[in-house]
Amino acid sequence: MRKSALYLLGLVVAALVALGLVVLFSASEVRSMRLSGTPWQFVAKQSGYIIAGLVLASVVALIDYHRWRDQWLLTALLAFFVFAALWVVFAFPAVKGSHRWIPLPGGVNFQPGEVAKIVMVLALSVVLDKAGWRVELFKRGALYPAVVIGFFALPVLLEPDFGSVMVIVIVGAMLMFVAGTRVLHLLPLFLSGVAVVAWEVIHNPNRMARIAAFVGVGMDGTETPADVDAAYQSGMAIVAISRGGLFGVGLGRSMQKQNYLPEAWTDFIFAIGAEELGLVFSIAVLLLFLAFFFISVHIARKSSDRLGRFIALGMAVVVFFQAMFNIGVVCKAFPTKGMALPFFSYGGTNMITTFLAVGFIFSVGLHALKDQDKPFTRKTVAN
Repeated sequence: MRKSALYLLGLVVAALVALGLVVLFSASEVRSMRLSGTPWQFVAKQSGYIIAGLVLASVVALIDYHRWRDQWLLTALLAFFVFAALWVVFAFPAVKGSHRWIPLPGGVNFQPGEVAKIVMVLALSVVLDKAGWRVELFKRGALYPAVVIGFFALPVLLEPDFGSVMVIVIVGAMLMFVAGTRVLHLLPLFLSGVAVVAWEVIHNPNRMARIAAFVGVGMDGTETPADVDAAYQSGMAIVAISRGGLFGVGLGRSMQKQNYLPEAWTDFIFAIGAEELGLVFSIAVLLLFLAFFFISVHIARKSSDRLGRFIALGMAVVVFFQAMFNIGVVCKAFPTKGMALPFFSYGGTNMITTFLAVGFIFSVGLHALKDQDKPFTRKTVAN
C-alpha cells in the first residue's frame, strides 16, 4: 500500500469536516441566536468535539491494532463498559420517548449507542479473526459472532434506537459474511434479528406512523393528522432541496432553517446545505463520502492480515451506511428515522465516534505500511 492512500483519506476527512462546519454555522444560526444571542454557539461546541475527536483518533491510529486481539481481555473490558453504559441510560428520564443519553457535567449528553457501533466492530473483528478456519463451523462462525452482535443490539433496541440497531445488525452480518461464515448459518440468524426489529416497529405507533407517512396513506388506508405530522419533516426537507436548485439560494439565506424544518442542525442538516448551496453541494458530499468509502476499502484490502481487513472495512461501512441512510431519509427515499450525518450533524458523541472509526482505519493503514518494510509480513493467527 502507498502512503498516498492515507494522505487522500486525510484530505477527504478534512474536506468533510470543513464543509460540515460551514453548513452547521448557517443551519444553527437562528437557534443559536435564540439560545445565546450569538450565532457561534453550536459551531464553537462542535469545534471542541472535533478537536477531541482528532486527539482520540490520533491515539487510536498510533496503537498497533493487533493489541486488541493479542490482549483480548482489554477488548472484553471495553465491550462490558459500553454494555453497562447502554443500561445506565435507563436511570435517566426519557427524551422524546427514548432513553439514549447520559447527562454529563457542562451540559454535554453522552450517547452510548453511538460508541456501541464502533466497539461492536472491534469486538466482532477479534472474535472472527481468532476463529480462523473454524469460521465455517456453526459455533465459532455464527453463534459466537451473533452473541457479540446481540450483546450490543439488545439494550440499544430497548432504548429504543432502531437506527443504531440497524447499523449494528447490518454491519455485523456483513463482517460475518466477509469472514467466511456460511450463508446457511448466517441467514437464519440475520432473519431472526430482522424479525425482532420488525416486531418492535409494528408495536410502536410512532414508527408505524412514519412508515405510513412514507407510503403516503394512513395505517387504515386514509391520511390522518398523525400521519401528516410524521411526514412534516421529510416534506419540509424536500421543499428545501427544491428551492436550492443547481447552485442554491446562497449561503446563510435558507428559509427552512427559520423554524420551518425541525432538527435543521442535526438529522436534516443536509437539506439546509442543499437549499443554500444547491445540487453542487449535494453531489460534492456524495462524492466525498464515496471517496471515503473506497479509499477505506482499499486500505482494508492492503492490510497484512484478516483482523486489519475486518476492522477497516467495518469502520468504513459504519460511517458510509449512516451517511447514505441520512441522505436517503432527507431525500424521502426512506421513512423518516433520526440518524446523524457523519461530520455534519451537530453532536459530540457522533462526531467523536466517527473520528474513532477514522482512527482505526488509519491504524490499519499505518501498520500495513510498516509490515511492507519488514522482510516477512505478520501472519494471521488462528486459534
